[in-house]
Amino acid sequence: MRPRRVSVAVLVSLSLLSLGTAQRPASPLPERMADTGGGTQLITAVAARTGSTTGTVTWWDRKGGRWVAAGSAKARFGANGLTEGTTRKQGTNTTPTGLYGLPYAFGIEAAPSGTRSPYRRVRQNSWWCQDNGSRVYNRWTEPRAADCRASQAEHLITYRTQYAHALVVDFNYRRPVRGRGAGIFLHVNGRGATAGCVSVPKSAMREILRWASPARAPHLAIGTTGGRTAITRY
Repeated sequence: MRPRRVSVAVLVSLSLLSLGTAQRPASPLPERMADTGGGTQLITAVAARTGSTTGTVTWWDRKGGRWVAAGSAKARFGANGLTEGTTRKQGTNTTPTGLYGLPYAFGIEAAPSGTRSPYRRVRQNSWWCQDNGSRVYNRWTEPRAADCRASQAEHLITYRTQYAHALVVDFNYRRPVRGRGAGIFLHVNGRGATAGCVSVPKSAMREILRWASPARAPHLAIGTTGGRTAITRY
């Protein structure tokens, strides 16, 4: 069978169409999100799927009406992956997806020079209560509250690597729902996956603390690249 002839004009048109498609840049991730928190700073933590334990954290600035990446680092998530934040259950070692504020920072080490977020130093008697029966559930308690069992709390100073620096994530924080989870932070990497937090290398955590400005209302968005927990939904 003889090959069909294709006119030069058609070939040129197809080539131009292909070139135009290839050169069209993708919109920055925050531009495709349903909500970014209303501020001009945003951190995105993205995993490939809900079963993933690794992914990418990127921090963004809004400049001139556009979102521009200020930095990026490899991230770790919960040992059992990610799950929808509104239905998460405590003790599942899952990272809650959603859009969250960042109330304050803390650390065993001193705040990096230039840190503007409120920064609380960890001391020997600093604890984070995860006891569902305690009045200080999902709160820093110093010393440990009498109704918060030590077995149901994190003695912060014992996590010298992870909590060298951290940001509190406003997950189940302002109006805690018992049983949903407590102590979700953005912190320094440990040996592997987390118990539900998001972690990054220490150098990245220090850079994020220098970058974050409460006046610019930074938020953290956690999600997957697609599906029901897609980060673009939040």
